[in-house]
Formats: sequence, C-alpha cells, structure tokens
Amino acid sequence: MIDLKSLSLQEMTDVMKAMGQPAFRGKQVFTWLHKGARSFEEMTNLPKALRDQLAAECILTVPKVARKQVSHQDGTMKYLWELSDGNCIESVLMRYHHGNTVCISSQVGCRMGCAFCASTIAGKVRDLTPAEMLDQVLFTQLDSGMEISNIVLMGIGEPMDNLDTVLKFLELVNHPDGMNIGMRHISLSTCGVIPGIRRLAESNLQLTLSVSLHAPDDETRSRIMPVNRAYHVDDLFAACHDYFRRTGRRISFEYAMIDGINDNDWQADLIAKRLKGMPGHVNLIPLNDVVESPFKPSKRVAAFQRRLESHGITATVRRSLGGDIDASCGQLRRKAMEEAKKGESAQ
Repeated sequence: MIDLKSLSLQEMTDVMKAMGQPAFRGKQVFTWLHKGARSFEEMTNLPKALRDQLAAECILTVPKVARKQVSHQDGTMKYLWELSDGNCIESVLMRYHHGNTVCISSQVGCRMGCAFCASTIAGKVRDLTPAEMLDQVLFTQLDSGMEISNIVLMGIGEPMDNLDTVLKFLELVNHPDGMNIGMRHISLSTCGVIPGIRRLAESNLQLTLSVSLHAPDDETRSRIMPVNRAYHVDDLFAACHDYFRRTGRRISFEYAMIDGINDNDWQADLIAKRLKGMPGHVNLIPLNDVVESPFKPSKRVAAFQRRLESHGITATVRRSLGGDIDASCGQLRRKAMEEAKKGESAQ
C-alpha cells in the first residue's frame, strides 16, 4: 500500500503516471491531501475509477482526536491523536500575538531517556511517517479553526533520531501547493544528537535550530540526559559553533531549570564561556513537575537569567502556557496509557 501523503509532488506525479493517469493528476491529489481530505471519495475532480483505484492501493492517514484539552487561561489546546495502529501522540496549539504555533511529535515515545521528561518514560515505540507529522499540523488547524503560522518540532520524540522523515516532512509542509509554511517559521529541537546537527548544517535550511542543553558540564548533563554519554558537551558546542559558521543562523539553547542541579551561578558562567564567539539565545524553562521524576522546579530562574545577562548573553524565560491542562510534553499520553493499563487489569 502506498502512503500517498508522505510523497513529494514529483513522487505523487510519478505514481499517477504509473497508474496510467496524466501528470496533472499528481498535483490534484497532492492538493486534496494537503487540504485535509479524509477519503478519496472527497476528491470529486478525479474520475470515479481512479478514486476506487486509490482506495484499493493507497493509504490515507487520518488521525482521530482521542482527547482534547482547552485551557481556560490562555486558549492553549492539547491534542492526543490516535494513529491508525492505535498508538497515540501529542500536539499542542499555542496562541501568540505573532500567530498560532503548533508543537508536534516526531516519534511515538522517545528513547533518549532525559530524566525530567514525561515523553520518554515508556521508551520509544516507533518513528512517525512524514504523513503522520504533517497530519498533526493539518488536522490541528482544521479541528481548531485557527490558521497555523509556526511549527515547533519539540513534542514527543527526538527529531534527529528520525531525521529522514523530518526532512521529508519539512519539504512537504513548506511546499507552495501544500500548507506553504516558511522555513523561517519552523523550529527544530534536538537533545544533542551531533550527527543530526552536522547533517542539518549541510542542508542549510532557514529554520531555527533549538538545542536542549539543560547543563553546560558533562557530569550534570550525563546525569540528567543519557545522550551526553554518547555526545559529550564539548563536542556538542563544537558542532553548534560549526553550525553557526555554516549557516549564519543563531541557535536557541533550551534550559529547563532544575532545583539544585543546573541552576548554579558557575553553570551560568560556563554557558557564557562556551557560547563565546557565537550568538546564542538561552531560553530558560520553568520545570514542569513530573510525578515520576525526583527533580523539582528551580527557585533561581530570575537570578540565573541575570547572571547570564551580566555576560552579555540573551536570556529569556519561557512563558508558561496551558497551566490548567496537561500541556507539557508526554503528560496526556502517559495518563491515557495508565488508564488503559488499569482497564486491562480490571478485566
């Protein structure tokens, strides 16, 4: 079965030609899919015989809204999407004055094991397809009725661990005959998978690279982020400096503030030292309190910010959205999994 929505326009056109159809059918099908068609029968400008053939030979991914939460505080929307195989992933729609941003997942679960993250608790199940990534943007827009102008790849999963799919997704969502969301409106986050950073540098895309740093020293970072045991922090910063030299684009460093772990003045000083010679933005994140995690939110966020700024580093504190819902990554999926297990044990 052909996963049509994961295909580029040229690949779609080739499939149509292989079916004995004229080349223009490729653009017709591509347009329908990127408008959110839920069945081939909706594609009314295609011949009935072709629609039947597509239904018999192709897959049309349409995620189901398993759960949806809407914040009464700021309108943030959290979606738990059920995929065709029954697995679930999360997306979050956030409303800002500059437009609507959707944070999407790249994998079902995550194998990176960051100690403070709910997404990784059950490990990685599988990679998403380009279509399943695109569906999160497309159907969030359709369900909410709000036009999506910005995308953040910072949901469940490590994008660099599924980079071929991510690059294909970026090509699709950026296409002028599709959703046409510009690269400068897309941010891709990684926990520090260096081969992915170097490959992304070679691609020279005009997106924003976000690096989940969370500690500037190997001892602390290895304690809370197992990926650091494979890619040490010295090598990570070297890759970041190289990325800036190649692309000329500033990197955003995400930093979850953990009480007594990574919120010391000497760590702020070390961040400034490692960023020397490269423009960088440090985004301080008040830690979400995950039940299974022993780590607690820092009480020194403002002091840490001032320390960074004293070195000339641009540092901001992430605005907290969806405080009255399970807006942080992995929480809603985790709850759904726990409830499903309770249901099974009760039978």
